[in-house]
Amino acid sequence: MSFISPFAASTVKAGYGSIELAVLPPDTPVLRNVSYQYPLKLVAPDPQPPPKYGTDSGAPPLVHTVFLLTYGGGIVAGDAINLSVSLEGRTRLALLTQGSTKIFKTPDLALVSKQHMVVHLAAGAGLIYLPDPVQPFAQTAFSQSQIYQVENDQSSLCACDWVTSGRSARGENWDIYQYKSRNEVWTSDPAGKKRLLLRDNLILDKHGMTGMLLSERMDAYSVFGTLIIRGPVFSGLARYFMDEFEALPRIGGRDWGDSGEMETSLKEQRRKDRQSREKADGLIWSAANVRGFVLVKFASREIEGSRNFLRDMIKEEGSVEASFGERALLCLK
Repeated sequence: MSFISPFAASTVKAGYGSIELAVLPPDTPVLRNVSYQYPLKLVAPDPQPPPKYGTDSGAPPLVHTVFLLTYGGGIVAGDAINLSVSLEGRTRLALLTQGSTKIFKTPDLALVSKQHMVVHLAAGAGLIYLPDPVQPFAQTAFSQSQIYQVENDQSSLCACDWVTSGRSARGENWDIYQYKSRNEVWTSDPAGKKRLLLRDNLILDKHGMTGMLLSERMDAYSVFGTLIIRGPVFSGLARYFMDEFEALPRIGGRDWGDSGEMETSLKEQRRKDRQSREKADGLIWSAANVRGFVLVKFASREIEGSRNFLRDMIKEEGSVEASFGERALLCLK
């Protein structure tokens, strides 16, 4: 006699997950759906009001947080994770991790671990995606993609995509087979025709076209990352990155001002202190306006250098913490 389960069969495939934020009348953001299957795990603590709720008439009353986890602490060779995220207007989500996304060794170069995320941001929605960096171990092959679909220029996005050279304590230094990461932002016209706004690709190959080892081509940098900023919620942060990039010392630069010593303002002193830390950390970075986005590229000798840089910039500007709360910056502590 066969056993018949009284429960309905799961419609969620292995490795698939979904996050949906909606607004209940009159103005209450809710986490309408959180579902996942092994090896993906999603943890959603109670939402919190933004620190300055009430001072910003356009801010929703609650900010939701979801942590992306994997059973076993990493992605095993051949694993495939697919995550769908949907935010209705006037919702805000901080998408985080609780540690580096570890990529485990593959026995076969053809056995590639994969991670794919599709995010839909309605007008008025805001997403901050600040995960800990991806940490591919030696002899790994990994490919990931983050596809963001925005309705218009009122959809706000701040997403960080960064990767380390591996387990430095075990002597690993870009000893991977292959690492690929792709970020795309799309929008649609009133007729529903899709239009690509931004595409950013990172491809790291062990030998590349030159035959040089990847570790030799990375010029002793052990962290490489990209920060994508867009929309009204993050407009202050975007301006801050551009202003600070313009203020970086330039080769051949010369002060044509008065020779008399000028009093240093508090802002200028913080800038000098941060630039000194960046130099000590061996950090380099750039920022550019690209079709309505601010695209920040950064690299450092050690992971703490990049972490310090992101934390200094985001906390000094202040709007992210004011809009999403301190919990949104957990990966930078």
